Amino acid sequence: MPIIRRLPETLVNRIAAGEVVERPAAALKELVENAIDAGATRIAIKLVEGGLGSLEVTDDGCGMTPDEMALALERHATSKLPDEAIEQVATLGFRGEALPSIASVSRFTLESRPRASEQAWRKVVDHGAIVADEPAALPPGTRVRVEQVFAKVPARRKFLRTPRSEYAACLDVVRRLAMARPDIGFTLEHGERRILALQPDEAIADRVAQVVARELKDNGVAIELERPGEAGPIRLSGIAGLPTYNRGIADHQYLFVNGRPVKDRLLTGAVRGAYADMLARDRHAVLALFFDLPPEDVDVNVHPAKTEVRFRDANAVRGFIVSGLRQALASEDRRSAQTPDRGAMARWTSEPGQGEAMRDEPSPALASIFGGRDWSAPSRSVAEAGAPWRGVENDTIAAPYGRAEEAAPIAEKDRDFPLGVARGQVANTYIVAEAKDGLVLVDQHAAHERLVLERLRAAGAEDAVSRSQALLMPDVVELDETACDRLEDAADGLARYGLVIERFGPSAMLVRAVPHSLKQGDPEKLLRDIDDDLVKHGEALLLGEKIDLVLANMACHGSVRAGRVMRVDEMNALLREMERTPRSGQCNHGRPTWVKLSMEDVEKLFGRK
Repeated sequence: MPIIRRLPETLVNRIAAGEVVERPAAALKELVENAIDAGATRIAIKLVEGGLGSLEVTDDGCGMTPDEMALALERHATSKLPDEAIEQVATLGFRGEALPSIASVSRFTLESRPRASEQAWRKVVDHGAIVADEPAALPPGTRVRVEQVFAKVPARRKFLRTPRSEYAACLDVVRRLAMARPDIGFTLEHGERRILALQPDEAIADRVAQVVARELKDNGVAIELERPGEAGPIRLSGIAGLPTYNRGIADHQYLFVNGRPVKDRLLTGAVRGAYADMLARDRHAVLALFFDLPPEDVDVNVHPAKTEVRFRDANAVRGFIVSGLRQALASEDRRSAQTPDRGAMARWTSEPGQGEAMRDEPSPALASIFGGRDWSAPSRSVAEAGAPWRGVENDTIAAPYGRAEEAAPIAEKDRDFPLGVARGQVANTYIVAEAKDGLVLVDQHAAHERLVLERLRAAGAEDAVSRSQALLMPDVVELDETACDRLEDAADGLARYGLVIERFGPSAMLVRAVPHSLKQGDPEKLLRDIDDDLVKHGEALLLGEKIDLVLANMACHGSVRAGRVMRVDEMNALLREMERTPRSGQCNHGRPTWVKLSMEDVEKLFGRK
């Protein structure tokens, strides 16, 4: 019979390191969080080979005495829990084994100096063994250097990825923590390059724009909401990108709970639900959301790295985030992409060649207009006496690429319309409108598609589409018992969409009715897809999206098609309805319905500015 024995301290620390230091980015996260909790106003980070060579974190926080440094290198010792109320933790972390675990699998150098001390101190731990304990020279604060990660644990070292991949993970950690604390200055250097240089005391929108993308500030809406709660107020703040400003992956969604960066399924599901009818399924919103609530309403100790949380009232949290996001987007939902595509603008500004070169090789910007034309000398025939120009008009002037009707002069009051007044139509697809502050181009099909969808919803078509179609013979769908448990819990919510199900034994569900719009579908596949959705997001978003898809298809088939000739009054009617309709700035798939070219940009195109 095997003998139970107590493991040596070094092995215990290496086992703990498996939870804390699966890669350099995890160690970096712990060190930067310690610097933040130490009250630092500036944090400097240096990486070599993506953290595989070394990583260093320097802060100007409170610092530690030599005795405190020795205690910090012991397991389960922390300054972040003043008492035993673990649920009241207000810091980013309190992993007492973080530093000894990191020190057990690397060469770890800890230098620190309290503000009131004239002497700094250094401790060096080489894979669990203290090799130096001596005075050092350092300004007030703390510096931690981690080198040779897993050098003496080759079984773990071989599972690390390339320096480029490890650097990307480290950069993501720094970005998230820098967004969480815009009051702290951050610098990040990788090798000889400076990657980030963020100044302290920045506004959240400015910090997020610098870290995520500078375009987000112009293509996003600010969020600032508060709602009373039983234990205290809950707040939602940050910046959310317009639906037209989206990405193909969800890596640009940054979520924070009480200042802690998290990757939580409930929160990502709430974001997806808020954007559900404004984005295509393969597109994702860009945003940074900060959710603050009383500590007793959230458990941050459900994951070793504290990247996941558990809420006491998950449904209320999700509802608040969805409604808050929709409310913020509704205030700006008539906005579209703020700037035209840069590549398209570059083609606008392409300069044609001079003289014969222009005739031989027209620039790409002009090829669609002038391509294939006969550039030989025009005929000298004259059709009308006294009007020599008209004799060559048909030979030299290109056929019109767009169309416009003669219109009355624009009244000053008409210029104040946000989308201006229609002046014509290009390629029977795009409406050209003149606004007081620029030129507006509208995709007539995309715009009308959104308008029709909103009309269907306002008229109650969603209820008609989602009404139940009772099955002549109920279908029995066999599933895992845990899947049946999830579907049974969600049955009331699914019934609102017209899907009526009930439990049929321990591992089967009975489907009595399906939404009318999905009556041709496979009930078994539908239930499995919904269960996968429940596992991933905690709520069945899929069925609602399927209903939305049916409505969107109805709207698409009932809208003005590209290629249809429209009268000027029809164009203006479309513009006015867009100005009144929610979410008219993007079509049902998240693409912009209109773009605006400012008068300043127009003047630049012609060299006037």
